[in-house]
Amino acid sequence: MRIFAILYLFVTPLLFSKSTIAQVKRTNLIICSAGENNIADILKANDYSFLTFSDQLQAVKAAKKGAGVLFIANDYPRTRLPFNKGVAELIKAKKLKVFIEYPAVSTNLSVDKDTMQTQLERAVINTSKFRNVDSLDLIGIHNVSVIRSTAKNPLIIVAKVAGFDKAQYGISDVKPAPILFHHGNALVATTRLSNPLTSRFGPQDHIKPVWEYIFNYLDPSVNWKLDSWPLQVKPMHLKAGIISKQDYQTAINKGVDWFYKGRFFIHPSWEDQYLKYIGKESPPVNQRLPSGDGSSGVLEGHLSRIQMDGSQTYRYWIRADCNAEVAYALSASMDTLAGQRRIASNLLDYLFKTSNLRSGNKNDPKSPSYGLVGWSTNLTYPDVYYGDDNARVVLGALGASARMDKSDWDRYIAECILANFRTTGKNGFRGGKLFDSGIIKTGLPAIQENPLINPHPHYESWIWATYLWLYDKTGYKPLLDKAKKAITITMEAYPNWKWTNGIQQERARMVLPLAWLVRVEDTPLHRRWLDLIAGKLLENLDESGAIREELGASEKGSYGATKTNADYGKHEAPLIAANGDPVADMLYTTNFGFFALNEAAAVTGDMKYKNAVNKIADFLVKIQVNSTGDPALDGAWFRAFDYNRWDYWASNADQGWGAWGTLTGWTQSWIVTTLALRQENQNLWDLSKRSRINGEAQKAIKLMLAE
Repeated sequence: MRIFAILYLFVTPLLFSKSTIAQVKRTNLIICSAGENNIADILKANDYSFLTFSDQLQAVKAAKKGAGVLFIANDYPRTRLPFNKGVAELIKAKKLKVFIEYPAVSTNLSVDKDTMQTQLERAVINTSKFRNVDSLDLIGIHNVSVIRSTAKNPLIIVAKVAGFDKAQYGISDVKPAPILFHHGNALVATTRLSNPLTSRFGPQDHIKPVWEYIFNYLDPSVNWKLDSWPLQVKPMHLKAGIISKQDYQTAINKGVDWFYKGRFFIHPSWEDQYLKYIGKESPPVNQRLPSGDGSSGVLEGHLSRIQMDGSQTYRYWIRADCNAEVAYALSASMDTLAGQRRIASNLLDYLFKTSNLRSGNKNDPKSPSYGLVGWSTNLTYPDVYYGDDNARVVLGALGASARMDKSDWDRYIAECILANFRTTGKNGFRGGKLFDSGIIKTGLPAIQENPLINPHPHYESWIWATYLWLYDKTGYKPLLDKAKKAITITMEAYPNWKWTNGIQQERARMVLPLAWLVRVEDTPLHRRWLDLIAGKLLENLDESGAIREELGASEKGSYGATKTNADYGKHEAPLIAANGDPVADMLYTTNFGFFALNEAAAVTGDMKYKNAVNKIADFLVKIQVNSTGDPALDGAWFRAFDYNRWDYWASNADQGWGAWGTLTGWTQSWIVTTLALRQENQNLWDLSKRSRINGEAQKAIKLMLAE
């Protein structure tokens, strides 16, 4: 090992080309590391010289008097880092400045024997000594091991606090734990702070000043400025980049490949793993395991839980909507292969024919639940019916059917639409969800006379769009009448709508039924409605193509901004702490708005919609995930994006679907399919206009809606 260190000392200058060798900035830094570490990568990327030793004693012997040495915890979190024999004495004798992370109790550096495991906790700046950041600014450190410490006046603490990028309610009501502090001539980190790239600490503009401070403490003779930050997970393109037609196709292809690379298609050989982790926060599927063929369904996606190695935990759920939406995505690319179409078909067969999502009462023509589709295969959820999820089942299935020119699932599509229609109240509203037991107990006549008024587009509006679509194919006028009544009531209630995680997602959801209402009844009033809602949505369209999130009136929100530090992470939640936070949401707003605005552009020919679709498309292609380390992330879209920082950052308060979450259905599929539609100057309404569903629909009307 000693020989290796000496050789590295001499060859380090050769790592730089002749053209840049004059730009190398000399430092007195020594890294003591027994393996790879991000600090070496960061220093190389910024052309700072350094020496590396694997042996502690050799490192401190090689250091000049008063120089800086970084001790890296390579065996973190298994083993805490001790000082080897003679090292502490030599550090003192040579008056070295040191950085040590995850230290053992034996180092006598104010650390306890106990550790804590973070999940929702974030690092909080506790000083004004860092350049360009201030006290209470936040750093996402995700799921890490932290040694408990009694150190006084820490520079950084860890605590569960609310806020977008600053602890908005302060830290007086939390019990903080030190993350970084001074102890004599040492800077002590109670976790592995030296892997900010691999562990995906962020945002960049908050973590970089911390390392500039550390480097400056270790070697104040150098002008430390970290212009380069070699991310392992980053946007596919720069903010100012120009997107080509090929870039669009690449984004579509990578978006489809992600389903395979993430091993989201369950394979029989590891189905027992799915059953073991079902409904739990669980590890990723091993990349060495085979990808399934869709016959056993598709997993939901990633949780917003970043592990120490940069990977993310999975949601081991099989959802009906995701299966249909992924089937549509697999069939959407111009480069779609026969194998992809086969998987798409298998997913729809699984959804409608072999899973429990259409079994039991849902498959009994005598049951009032007949035709409905369950939310998930897990636990009791096959008997829970969300209208908005059923709508996405329908839209995904009809999109895939149109792409593959198949009628195999027309019966199930028609029955699903009509099942939702006949479990709708007299004003066209169903509420957030219905339960199988409740439908059976209440009975269809009472359900249909329910006077419910619920202007909440997230839950209600897309099923109206399916009524309009089926009306167009069958001429069955009650579908049109019920949809129009509900839309009229909702538009008359605007802007006093209920909202879920933000008012923008409600606007984004409402655009689709308004656009398709213009398709079947093109009147000045219907166009005004569409212009009003689409216009309000686009008031927050940034020049980058991002749609900024917005909170509505607090009394109308289901999941408003987090109200206290203690409340952080306990519920579903917005990505922003306050209006004006520069965040786009690819789970609830931008994804659905992109699709719906493309439909609006097609029916109206209005250039403001077409231009908006083009800007959003460019934005989405640019922010697609480029992951050099984890194939399961490469080609995905995360829920959140900070378009000012051009980085994946937001409040991670949502209990299950936070800032870095992915979703095979809602997010990935609607982005991929709409990018494909845009490439072809196409839209879903026209794509599906040749549907042969009328025959099956007429049978279903006779069976399900007989007087």
